[in-house]
Amino acid sequence: MNHNSKIFVAGHRGMVGSAIVNDLKSKGYTNIITRTSSELNLINQDKVAEFFETEKPEYVFLAAAKVGGIIANNTYRADFIYENILIQSNVIHQSYKSGVKKLLFLGSTCIYPKLAPQPLKEEYLLTGLLEETNEPYAIAKISGIKMCDAYRYQYGCNFISVMPTNLYGFNDNYDLENSHVLPALIRKFHEAKINNSDNVVVWGTGTPLREFLHATDMANACVYLMQHYNEKGFVNIGTGVEISIKDLAYLIKDIVGFEGNIVFDESKPNGTPRKLTDITKLTNLGWKYSIELRDGITKVYNEKFLAVK
Repeated sequence: MNHNSKIFVAGHRGMVGSAIVNDLKSKGYTNIITRTSSELNLINQDKVAEFFETEKPEYVFLAAAKVGGIIANNTYRADFIYENILIQSNVIHQSYKSGVKKLLFLGSTCIYPKLAPQPLKEEYLLTGLLEETNEPYAIAKISGIKMCDAYRYQYGCNFISVMPTNLYGFNDNYDLENSHVLPALIRKFHEAKINNSDNVVVWGTGTPLREFLHATDMANACVYLMQHYNEKGFVNIGTGVEISIKDLAYLIKDIVGFEGNIVFDESKPNGTPRKLTDITKLTNLGWKYSIELRDGITKVYNEKFLAVK
């Protein structure tokens, strides 16, 4: 990519998409195209075709997706598979038809089998059953990876895929009904603090292990890979560092300053027992994360709830 290359960031209002836009701007890229969902409905094949025919972007970051936590994934199963398959299919196909030089597709580590060996290596894809609660979303994302590979094989398209670990950061979703675990916990502890509550209830036993990456680091990795990676398959993006949900809860409690108790509701689902990415491939490509978890959570908490930049 050159600094004046025409770059389309699909999903620029989301956490990852907005971080990618910020990273591109910080590196001097000036010709960035964005569209809100009201301006361009990515589910509408005709509208997407019209957009690509008119704008003819040279590079595409496909960060648009319907996303959510355990509750949302398990409740709106049809919506998650339908909308995500349509979004990625429309953007990938029209990128091919309009001659896009390179596309980066963002997936999720939920594509891996529920009981895959740890840490998760790229070659573990499709080697076992998926986690039931987010299976429709995972299948959609697997389809996106395979679609990029198929267009590379049949048409020679330079379409690449990346699989980020659990993300958090500015523009995250803090809705308790459909957010991911980290922002949900931040909101729970903040509200408990301002309401002088005695307890904060955390779903599950607290034993599952998770890995978290700040969206700023994720965006930096995406731009880096857009510049340096040109192969089929996909690349894990993560830290290679994990933490239990229990320890995460106590870390957030400390950062927020909540002085009550934490209660683990063991009647609620845990989700996948462990989900740590193997980042050997990414490291060998020359990239490493820079934001440590405590620093990252402190920053997003201050920005979201204390209005401190």
